[in-house]
Amino acid sequence: MPTLSPFRALRYDESAGPLAALVAPPYDVIGPEQRQALLEGDSHNIVHLTLPESPQAAAEALAAWREEGVLREEEPALWWIEQDYTGPDGIERMREGIAGSIEATPYSAGEVLPHERTHEDVKEARLEIVRATQTQLEPIFLLYEGDPPVSRPDRDPDLEAEEGGVRTRVWRLPPQEIELPGPLLIADGHHRYETAVAFRKENPEATHTFAVLVSTRSPGLEIFPTHRVVPDLDVGPDAMMTSTWDKEALAFYCQGNFFRVDSDDELDAREVDRYASEFEYTPNAQEAIEAVDSGLFEAAFLVRAPTVEQVAAFAKRGETMPSKSTFFYPKLTSGVLLFPL
Repeated sequence: MPTLSPFRALRYDESAGPLAALVAPPYDVIGPEQRQALLEGDSHNIVHLTLPESPQAAAEALAAWREEGVLREEEPALWWIEQDYTGPDGIERMREGIAGSIEATPYSAGEVLPHERTHEDVKEARLEIVRATQTQLEPIFLLYEGDPPVSRPDRDPDLEAEEGGVRTRVWRLPPQEIELPGPLLIADGHHRYETAVAFRKENPEATHTFAVLVSTRSPGLEIFPTHRVVPDLDVGPDAMMTSTWDKEALAFYCQGNFFRVDSDDELDAREVDRYASEFEYTPNAQEAIEAVDSGLFEAAFLVRAPTVEQVAAFAKRGETMPSKSTFFYPKLTSGVLLFPL
């Protein structure tokens, strides 16, 4: 069974200022303009490390922050993570997880399973930063089956920050090791996990990496759809016109009309791949519809999100899903806790 272990977290000291000014979204969802705004907003924002000018610049900044007391190292612990958010569907939810250390093992070991493909250039870029900083700067988001083995402490949180409309609160837990039913499923952070495995090959003592584990039974765990907008169709689907968007099936929107696409494929995202080779993506259905109405795109496919059970089944079969098949929201906020190697 995979084991979740305590770790010596790096965290911002209170003297560094409000945590909300120091945290950021994960590196892979930050565009150039937002990156620049975060860099300019605070000289100690985590983006100086996660999206630096160079790996060496990240290493120098991290060393300086530790020396100056901007970042401090904690005693070994696990951490309870709680995120309050409003989803793209407008519903308020709370998602809970446990932050800790897990062994970075190859997928072939069967302890951690992927569901998405990764890109070599992205992994190499992340690996260069890990080599330079000797730190895992952002956690991997993992899922496990079963009820949480511990509960949230009945006291005020140790850390709290709001970023992008998501409130993250963190409580220190006792430094105990917890066995969890495996295999663990990567919800988000495939590149980060594979980078940790690669770094371990280079540095055999770096056996573990940083993760937040969320139970598949967490009431706030939700996968949202990522809709597709198509500049040019390769072939039109065999579809039946409907008066409105039929949310019980894969929907097609073109020339101001909605259509229902009946499919034998269990995954809408894979069905859509039959009709076009180029897409743009949005989690907002209204944005997809407006993109077509503007004349910039020929059509939109309004997909249904896969269930957690479907994602797990793909992973256990060793299959990968098409790009943007899953949208686990919210992302884990970066900069709350760091993992020194």
